[in-house]
Amino acid sequence: MSAGPSIEQRLARIEARAEISDLVARYARGADRKNDPAILGPLFAEDAVWTAEGFGDLTGRAAIATGLAALAAERVLWSIHYMTAPLVELSDDGATARCHWYLWELCTLSEAAGPTDSWFGGWYDSELRRTGEGWRFTRVTLDVRIQGEANPPWQLKKPVQM
Repeated sequence: MSAGPSIEQRLARIEARAEISDLVARYARGADRKNDPAILGPLFAEDAVWTAEGFGDLTGRAAIATGLAALAAERVLWSIHYMTAPLVELSDDGATARCHWYLWELCTLSEAAGPTDSWFGGWYDSELRRTGEGWRFTRVTLDVRIQGEANPPWQLKKPVQM
């Protein structure tokens, strides 16, 4: 009969799950600060890929950081991201993982008719690996499943504190 994983192995898996959940929360924080490249860039591996239908495909840490910041400057004028229920699936060796989480986002989009308050719902699927810097996203895919215009428009939108 196998003794199963050691206490150290079990603790390492718990810590990895917590670190990955924190990575998701830092992603939301960076997104809500107009896709701040100083926050978002370090979350990704050098060779990472970020993709979202209708928003773009970005490859490489630097391209992701600058591309997401440009997206916020041009299209997403204000946002608040609710990232919920991260499901972390670690590989057997604990060196890689997959993480799925749900998104509920309130935002103001730049539209031809002017700024438009909107909402999005969907989910993220991601792959990660443990690096010398800690856990990093290697692939992030946003799958927007529902979108709508807020009616009436939002009454209060506090500016993001940088």
